[in-house]
Amino acid sequence: MIYQDVSQLIGQTPLMKLAVETPNHVSIYAKLEMFNPGGSIKDRLGEYLMDDAQKKGLLTAETTIIEPTAGNTGIGLALAAQKRGLKTILVVPEKFSQEKQILMRALGAKIVHTPSGSGIKGAIAKAKKLATQIPDSYLPLQFENLANPAAYATSLAPEIVTEFTKNKLSLAAFVAGAGSGGTFAGITQVLKQKFPGLTAAVVEPEGSILNGGASHSHLTEGIGVEFIPLFFAKTKPDVIYTISDREAFEQVKQLALTNGLFVGSSSGAALAASLKLAKELPQNSNIVTIFPDSSERYLSKHIYRFEEEI
Repeated sequence: MIYQDVSQLIGQTPLMKLAVETPNHVSIYAKLEMFNPGGSIKDRLGEYLMDDAQKKGLLTAETTIIEPTAGNTGIGLALAAQKRGLKTILVVPEKFSQEKQILMRALGAKIVHTPSGSGIKGAIAKAKKLATQIPDSYLPLQFENLANPAAYATSLAPEIVTEFTKNKLSLAAFVAGAGSGGTFAGITQVLKQKFPGLTAAVVEPEGSILNGGASHSHLTEGIGVEFIPLFFAKTKPDVIYTISDREAFEQVKQLALTNGLFVGSSSGAALAASLKLAKELPQNSNIVTIFPDSSERYLSKHIYRFEEEI
């Protein structure tokens, strides 16, 4: 098949049954989102946010896209903005992976750094300030935009439903990282309609606040929460798993060694949570989880470090 632009490569990512030992003979299936052209699940979001804004008449040929991001959303938005010939400014806390920042710049985006200590809240505040200073700018703001969960409800969730239905598989549980909450909320809404009784579990790293723990720094990127996601008001998790960096990084290493999969730390956390949830499920149940991106964009973070180093 011949494609006309890179956005046509977004979606229809592989769904893989993982070769892992699990409690209760539970099967764990992972959606491999690193196969999107920009290397992550957020390619879906970037294209959907730009398409939504275009349909609403919020973009002109001179619009500058401004967004606070940990990296993957920035890459997805830069791809979508490049397709439309728009300038992009991405506001990124300094601590996040250098590889993701290099990729954002490679796509033509300008990066504005904010102090690591102010976290994503600081990046949001800076992005909003820039939007007031730059004429004809548009701030998608993934943390508040209802198009965020809609992006996954209309693309990724139907892909999961199609595969499980086609293969006549039941689905007992869904596991996804927290982050903005859009991935979890959008997919959960669809899966709960298609698979009654489904358990929806959300994953956060230690240092995130969903389970009431104290906020502090962590090595696992992309799924930490500094405030309760707006999208959780309508779609609440049935269970929350707080996964340590040690647990997440160990699963990252094991997935490479046993399944040949190069995944990011949020994927390691998702697998660690899935294994915990498997203990609570009936024999021979099925779990589906999301592996948002690959390990290559975290090599500077020493993602394959030895366990004693974490």
